Amino acid sequence: MKINIHIPTQQLELLDDAGRLVSSYAVSTALLGAGEISGSMQTPRGKHVIRAKIGEGYPENAVFRGRRPTGEIYTKELGENFPARDWILTRILWLSGCEVGYNRLGNCDTMRRYIYIHGTPDSEPMGMPRSHGCIRMRNEDLVALFDAVPVGTPVEIIE
Repeated sequence: MKINIHIPTQQLELLDDAGRLVSSYAVSTALLGAGEISGSMQTPRGKHVIRAKIGEGYPENAVFRGRRPTGEIYTKELGENFPARDWILTRILWLSGCEVGYNRLGNCDTMRRYIYIHGTPDSEPMGMPRSHGCIRMRNEDLVALFDAVPVGTPVEIIE
């Protein structure tokens, strides 16, 4: 399996080992565009791997902070009570860069930047850049992707 994320089209493709398309999903990458520098709030490009899978068995819309479940389930009312919160919901696929000096180590380390593929509220649009650097997905789509890929799956983020 391999994942390609296309920033210009805001699409995530899941490919099988022969390179054939298995699934395609609309995503939302960074509002501030692509970039690798820590603190930039941009989506890092290049070759990555899924370093960790977090949230297996939790219900859709389970809320995570610091990669730990809070015990909350996202609702419209909860969102209205915390309008400034960057919601990380349902599952987390934590990415690690593979290219030293580009997206790994130093001030450009994807993993130390806490860049994930994660769920987001249904009210958030897909297909347009809106995130703070992560790759957001619909919760239902994320569950399907999470169940389909193991830790170590290659991920390429393409501008």
